[in-house]
Amino acid sequence: MAAPSADAPRRARRGDVASAPRTAAVWEVVSRTARTLQGDDPSRPLVVLDVGGGTGGLAVPLASLGHHVTVVDPSPDALAALARRAEEAGVVGRIQGVQADAAQLAQVVQPGGVDLVCCHGVLEYVDEPAEALDAISQVLRGGGVASLLVAQRLAVVLARALAGRFAEAAHALDAPDGRWGQADPLPRRFDASSIVALAEAAGLSTRREPGLVHGVRLFSDLVPEALVDGEDARAALLELEQRAGDHPDHPELASLAAQLHVVAVREPR
Repeated sequence: MAAPSADAPRRARRGDVASAPRTAAVWEVVSRTARTLQGDDPSRPLVVLDVGGGTGGLAVPLASLGHHVTVVDPSPDALAALARRAEEAGVVGRIQGVQADAAQLAQVVQPGGVDLVCCHGVLEYVDEPAEALDAISQVLRGGGVASLLVAQRLAVVLARALAGRFAEAAHALDAPDGRWGQADPLPRRFDASSIVALAEAAGLSTRREPGLVHGVRLFSDLVPEALVDGEDARAALLELEQRAGDHPDHPELASLAAQLHVVAVREPR
């Protein structure tokens, strides 16, 4: 993964999608992927679909880059917040909010007409992840890209063990859905092999450029907030997160990340 410029985290505000340790690594990949899809015409706006995009944390920055973004979300409250956020950012004309869920994508956008689909934090909750991925694949054009962000199993195993919940850690390690027990608020978690297999079954490949599988939030959830209270500390943590997420010599680090970010390309039709 390309390293960010040395002063980029210092220029951005705390909490900005490009600088916050929990979001910056994902944004760097998504924005870079968008540039790749634009090819030789960096002024060409992409057709982007943000599935479960909520209040626009990713959609508004993408629209600010000039892209046309449709946010699909089942929550009317989230879409109302999206509208306010888009107005504040001056991108109302480039963002559309639609109340629907992942299974209804074909009713929202033209099949084969989307350049980039972002589906972040959604596949853990849908009834049928395979059906959702198939719907995503159908709306993408050949060569279009799906950005998938999912919760990862081993991170919760480590977290429960560090909290002294050893039986729950053991349960999450072996459970098919990656949950630590009945009280676990997350319906499912994924391993790299399982999410890649689901993507490939839907016609999405991580082996074609700009395909990628990398870990996100390896350290951010474990480091006390007091230790990142300051621009220098946040910048250093951000650099560590970005370097470790898909380190060429230490790929095992990615398997411990709280989330997996899978960038998959729609196979030619």
